[in-house]
Amino acid sequence: MTNLIIDIGNTRIKLALFQGKKLLEEEVFSELEDVVNYCDSVLFDQCLVSSVRWNRSELEELLPFRFVFLSPDTKLPVNNGYGTPASLGLDRIAGAIGAWTIRGKGPVLAIDMGTCITFDLINENNTYLGGAISPGFVMRAKAMHGQTARLPLVDLTVKPVELIGDNTITCMQIGIWHGIEFELRGQIEAYTKKFPEIEVFISGGDAQSFDSLAKDLIFVVPNLVLYGLNSILNHNVE
Repeated sequence: MTNLIIDIGNTRIKLALFQGKKLLEEEVFSELEDVVNYCDSVLFDQCLVSSVRWNRSELEELLPFRFVFLSPDTKLPVNNGYGTPASLGLDRIAGAIGAWTIRGKGPVLAIDMGTCITFDLINENNTYLGGAISPGFVMRAKAMHGQTARLPLVDLTVKPVELIGDNTITCMQIGIWHGIEFELRGQIEAYTKKFPEIEVFISGGDAQSFDSLAKDLIFVVPNLVLYGLNSILNHNVE
C-alpha cells in the first residue's frame, strides 16, 4: 500500500510518499494548488493530512480525494499519557511516534530543532509521557534583541568554533549556539540515566547542525514527523 502524507504548516506544506514504512520521496510546496497538482501526478492508496492552516471541513472542499485528518481524537499506535492531551501539539507526538516507529519500540526521545526545541518521550511501555519545550535559535536571538536596549539581532547561519567571544556579536552567537548544544547534551544525559535503554532521535530544520552529537544511540532524522504521521495513518487503516 502506498501512503500519501500531507503536513501543512504555517508557511510550508511537506508531502511524502511511503510504501508501508519505507519513505519513497519527499516534496515541499508553499501553495495548496501545487499540492493538488502533485497529487494528480502520483498514485497512492490512502492519505493523511495534518494541518495548522485549514480545518477538516475546509480541506474537504479544497482536496479532491479522501483523507484521514489528524486531530486530538485520531487513534494512535501508542498510548497517550499526556496530562492535557487537548493542548498537545500534534507535531510533537507525531515526531515521538516517528522515532518509536523507526526503532520499533521504546524508550525513545525525539528532539525537534524548530522554532522551539521540543523533547518528547515514549517509554518502554509504549506510552507517550511528554517532555520539555524551550526556545529555539531565532527565538533566543530575538528575545535578547527585543528585551534589551542595545543588543543587536545577530546572524546565526554559521556555527562558531570558539568558546570565548571577543565582541558583543560573537558573545551572543556563542551564547546561543553553545547554550543549545550544552542543553541538548545535558537533556540527553539526564534521559539516558533515567531510561538506560533509550535511543535519541534529533529532527527539524536545525538538526544537521548538531550531527556531531550523533553516537551509537543518537540519530539525526530530519523528517521524523513524516515517519510518525505515516505510522498513524497505517494504524488507522489497518
